[in-house]
Amino acid sequence: MPLVSVTRLRVRSWRYLPGFLWFALRSSSQAKRAPGVLNVALMRDVRNTYWTCTAWNDESAMRAFMMARPHKDSMAKLPEWCDEASVVNWKQDTPDLPDWREAHRRMVAEGRRSRVKYPSAAHEAWEIPEPNA
Repeated sequence: MPLVSVTRLRVRSWRYLPGFLWFALRSSSQAKRAPGVLNVALMRDVRNTYWTCTAWNDESAMRAFMMARPHKDSMAKLPEWCDEASVVNWKQDTPDLPDWREAHRRMVAEGRRSRVKYPSAAHEAWEIPEPNA
């Protein structure tokens, strides 16, 4: 049964944006070639916010991607660079990606915060605006 993974990251300052985008492009390319990947979608939202949505054959394929470089290196930077970060995963019958509204609904209902060093008030309050998709 395919696994869908959605992340939402908000870069806390413009000064971190070049490094973030560098890692995002490299990680996106890596994801599209990763063993076990079924689908990949990315979205740039407002206020330096970025969403990813991927579908995988199974959790082990997704975790292997997560722990491989360059994605692993980017994860080490995110606590410093982001003031909001969250993730949600679920299994479903098809490898089809949800639309961004459904990804948002799942994030709010079932997601969890990722660790950030400088959390925004919205991160602390679990306030996730609907994406401008």
